[in-house]
Amino acid sequence: MKKPFAITLDVGSSLANLTGSWRTERPVYLDRLPPCNATCAAGEDIQQWLFHAEEGAYETAWRVLMHDNPLPAVMGRVCYHPCESACNRGRLDESVGINSVERFLGDQALKEGWQIAPGADTGKRVMVVGSGPAGLSAAYHLRRLGHAVTVFEAQSAAGGMMRYGIPQYRLPRDVLDGEIARIVDMGVELRVDAEVSDLVATMQADGFDACFLGVGAQIGRRAYIPAGDANRITDAVSVLHGMAGDDKPLLGRRVVVYGGGNTAVDVARTARRLGAEESIIVYRRTADKMPAHAGEVEEAVEEGVKLKWLTTIKAAESETITVEKMELDDAGFPQPTGEFEVMPADSVVLALGQDVDTQMLEGLDLEMEHGSVKVDAGMMTDHAGVFAGGDMVDGERTVTVAIGHGKKAARAIDAWLRGTVYQVAPKNELATYERLNTWYYSDAEKTVRPVLDLIRRQSTFDEVRGGLDEGNALYEARRCLSCGNCFECDTCYGVCPDNAVIKLGPGKRFRFNYDYCKGCGLCVAECPCGAIKMVPEAV
Repeated sequence: MKKPFAITLDVGSSLANLTGSWRTERPVYLDRLPPCNATCAAGEDIQQWLFHAEEGAYETAWRVLMHDNPLPAVMGRVCYHPCESACNRGRLDESVGINSVERFLGDQALKEGWQIAPGADTGKRVMVVGSGPAGLSAAYHLRRLGHAVTVFEAQSAAGGMMRYGIPQYRLPRDVLDGEIARIVDMGVELRVDAEVSDLVATMQADGFDACFLGVGAQIGRRAYIPAGDANRITDAVSVLHGMAGDDKPLLGRRVVVYGGGNTAVDVARTARRLGAEESIIVYRRTADKMPAHAGEVEEAVEEGVKLKWLTTIKAAESETITVEKMELDDAGFPQPTGEFEVMPADSVVLALGQDVDTQMLEGLDLEMEHGSVKVDAGMMTDHAGVFAGGDMVDGERTVTVAIGHGKKAARAIDAWLRGTVYQVAPKNELATYERLNTWYYSDAEKTVRPVLDLIRRQSTFDEVRGGLDEGNALYEARRCLSCGNCFECDTCYGVCPDNAVIKLGPGKRFRFNYDYCKGCGLCVAECPCGAIKMVPEAV
């Protein structure tokens, strides 16, 4: 029997079979920028290391993480995880516990002794001033690039404000020491008790080719408060710094902390652990204007810290303070009311912000801006070869930001030493929630970290929040939606009515056969992670 004409044709032998000629638009695969990656101040490729973590390849995940951040066990404890606030999953049920998985990977690395190898020696020497997050990050990345690095630290131990400004109940010192030791093991020279008073002279004497300034803000700001006993007024930096020594600060039974930031909360919680029966935060504005992280404030209240809003301190006497109540004007700013109250207080701790000691820079005559060192897009000051980051430059002062500054500066220093300019790769378009097809994802509640019991929290400096175990970490990593990046789910391959999607093999994704793609857009509509888009057909 004679077969129909269409059946006798060889595939592709007739233009009539090339249904792709009907298109006005064509689908294309692309990688979009996940919102978690976009908001990470340290510049981590969060989605990539989560991808490896959900496969149980923890060391691979950790090494991807370490490409950008040398302190994951620290960051998994002290970062305020803006990545989770941006996470698209938060609009589906709850955001992925990115910070929890990061901590798990960091702790796993310390447990297993994973190490990072330095780069091939370049013969260049770089001086790093300050061993806080910015300085350690810069030293780590410079060493990975093959440069010899010496870190100068004025204190007797490395860590900067991570050691002298963050309480142990948030950051255990063995964790901090372990991650610093790994950086030193890469060949970074660490000099403690080595205050730099003359930067230019030190650079010349030791033959450094470049310098990174990463000195933390360790000078507490003061405010004029009439006091009958000035010894009763101290600053938050001094209190937290004193916790690193054997002689702990003597704050008394009734402690008032003046300020509304995270440092104020840290001091108030520290006072409770030192035995204060009353620890009160006095803040001149309202709760919604308080810059402290909401989670830290909530934990402080659970531990018995009290908060007094719209209040300012006017005077301090031997055993009391006088405060004035404030009220908001029409513009929402606090204004004095003339209504005063006397409160009992054994000590007053000022938590009004910190400044950086820039005395060592006097010989450089660097350009300053808003009390900070002015730098260009590559973190270099107006003095060639001198770079700065972290608390020394204008911007948000967090561990995460400082780590990002250190990495950025290291890459710019490397380029400068090689006679080039570091070029930042352009970013892909953002993977927004609207581009996802969340029907394909099952509900999965977020894993909550265990919390230390309240009695121990009030009386010891044991770590408040625990970490995830391997099972929980694996589960949490698998909650990632892989926003904007193909994870080879085969949905496009399955729904294409024209069989125009070609599988390229594991890890190689797909491609379109445009000879047969009619441009219907079904693959775009059904793609769970938004990794396909339609573009106009070229005329």
